[in-house]
Amino acid sequence: MPRLAWAQGQAAPAREILDDAGRRLRLPANVNRIFAAGPPASLLLHALAPQKLLGWTTPFRDAEKPFMPASSLALPVLGRLTGRGNSANLETVLAAKPDLIIDYGSVNATYVSLADRIEGQTGIPYLLLDGSLNRLDESVIALGLATGDEGRAVELAAWLRDKIGDLDARLARRQGKPPRVYYGRGPRGLDTGLGGSINTELIERLGAENVAAALGRGGLVQVSIEQVLTWAPDVIITIDPNFFALLRQDPIWRNMPAVRNGRVHLAPAVPFGWIDFPPGPNRILGLDWLARRLYPDVFDDDPRDFVSAAYRQLYHRAPDKAQLDQLLA
Repeated sequence: MPRLAWAQGQAAPAREILDDAGRRLRLPANVNRIFAAGPPASLLLHALAPQKLLGWTTPFRDAEKPFMPASSLALPVLGRLTGRGNSANLETVLAAKPDLIIDYGSVNATYVSLADRIEGQTGIPYLLLDGSLNRLDESVIALGLATGDEGRAVELAAWLRDKIGDLDARLARRQGKPPRVYYGRGPRGLDTGLGGSINTELIERLGAENVAAALGRGGLVQVSIEQVLTWAPDVIITIDPNFFALLRQDPIWRNMPAVRNGRVHLAPAVPFGWIDFPPGPNRILGLDWLARRLYPDVFDDDPRDFVSAAYRQLYHRAPDKAQLDQLLA
């Protein structure tokens, strides 16, 4: 169900909404220009209403460009307001003349404080949406209500629910002990996500064990190779090709069960990562991709139709045969 409460203003057709942090915002009657505070928000908005996205947080690399429509590539780079390396300032935001600022991900006190501060300084409403995978369809509906794109939101949310429902039905047929998985980020593979991290949410959502959860709950953390050796994961996944190559070259990594047994997997990462980078709606691709690597006995069909449909829904451009071969190699 949508999580926005609506009220009609008396003097003007402005709308009052309640976001996922419980903050009350007043929106203009028409929301046509939207500033995305971070990469996950830009992807969520691009999937829903690309014509309302004012710009991207970072430029596209050459390998990413063929997977995006020309209209999306033409948007300027405006920087980001959230996360590490925030590069947009208030002048950038004001110059873009947005009707609304959105962020999608964590809605904890840190992000509430940032949203309140920027909204207070600019006078622009700042909407916070919960980025949990289990609420992805709800976030789509909520954003559609805020932007006035309810029809497209219903369509996209229904597609997401259908795909996740099919995935859950297959997961119910899996047997055996849950695999123990390590997600290695960065060229050395020693950055990972703790239990409950949005970056490793896919692992837990699929009923597998995130070995780094042994260190507790939280966000991203740096670990030692000795620690990973102690965990002895059954499966290692990454989106970094340098780390993927290192797994087969370094004698310490080669001694781990996952590497010895050939259970190391490099996830696709164009035009955006399938596991995270960013942890946005793109992770629907990662759910299917990882499920096929963890449970090949119940995910044994050809993924091409799903990948093509997901790219159409998220990026508004289906990959051609050569691009599908590249993604699924």
